[in-house]
Amino acid sequence: MERLARTVQAVTGDTVEMAWVDQGYTGQRAADAADKHGIALEVVKLPQAKRGFVLLPRRWGVERSFAWATRFRRLVKDYERYAQTLAGLHAVAFACIMMKQAAAIAAGS
Repeated sequence: MERLARTVQAVTGDTVEMAWVDQGYTGQRAADAADKHGIALEVVKLPQAKRGFVLLPRRWGVERSFAWATRFRRLVKDYERYAQTLAGLHAVAFACIMMKQAAAIAAGS
């Protein structure tokens, strides 16, 4: 967790203040590692009485982003040899998505 928090802050220029995480990051060790880098963790927990499909809060944002990424054929299968190449393709894909949304907002105003 320490390395992840350090990398996130390095990449974003120390702009991340809060992170929604699943129950795998529950505990003092994860909280201390995140707090050391100025990130507050909010653990998204399952409801006590789970029966059938239950939508977790904040999970829809992640799932929606994955769905958008699958529109780019190269990201659907893992063809890349290097993780750095795959990360770059994700950056390009999401830049395209954001430009499309910005164009739609600009056209609507």
